[in-house]
Amino acid sequence: MGNIVIYEKRPDLRDPVLIEGLPGVGNVGKMAADHLAEKLNAERFANVFSRYFPPHVTLDSDCVAHLACNELYHASVGERDLIFLLGNHQGITAEGQFDLAEEIVDIAASFSVSKIFTLGGYGIGTVVEGPRVLGAVSSVSMKHEIEKHGVTFIPGEPNAGIAGASGLILGISRVKGIDAACLMGETSGYFVDPKSSGALLRVLMSILDLNVDTEELDERSRQMDEFNSKIKEMTEDQSKGHLGYIG
Repeated sequence: MGNIVIYEKRPDLRDPVLIEGLPGVGNVGKMAADHLAEKLNAERFANVFSRYFPPHVTLDSDCVAHLACNELYHASVGERDLIFLLGNHQGITAEGQFDLAEEIVDIAASFSVSKIFTLGGYGIGTVVEGPRVLGAVSSVSMKHEIEKHGVTFIPGEPNAGIAGASGLILGISRVKGIDAACLMGETSGYFVDPKSSGALLRVLMSILDLNVDTEELDERSRQMDEFNSKIKEMTEDQSKGHLGYIG
């Protein structure tokens, strides 16, 4: 095994659900998970190190070196606890992706996690005004459970499958008998997409019966809409020959 899990503590969790939010298409899943963990004041309890992460260290303000890692956080919400898998890295090889995904599912099983939700983006190549949230599940019963919360299921989509941690954790969860779903916000795939993250987060909160403030994501979404509108205007002006400058 190429992974090392170091626990700062081992929390006593109640009916826990695991939420994965690592970097991916449009960073849709990462932004949604990071935002939810921050708003719930989640506390870190473990670090996951791996030989499959990028081979470098980063330095803090005291020039102390830190290996690349993923982090596990937990937060109590009512009668349940949430575990968050957060970080800035995924495995850089296919072997590493499988190894890390299995490690995370095994950690989830060790805490008797009842459900796993992986979060990601579904790139469609164009700017999306009202992004849908597409779903993939470990079982038909899981599909019935979450589709009433606004998750869209399209047979065969994504037609290229789901790559990376979001897909592999879902697949390994099914093999190991843990209910799981992958939620994917529609996004162009060309840039970080807070609008899609907000849509994804609202669906996840509906499923988990949570309510946190999304204003920060909504404001970033409004700024992105303004930027896209300006780009569209510039493109239309150029297509009509109305150039604003001569270079």
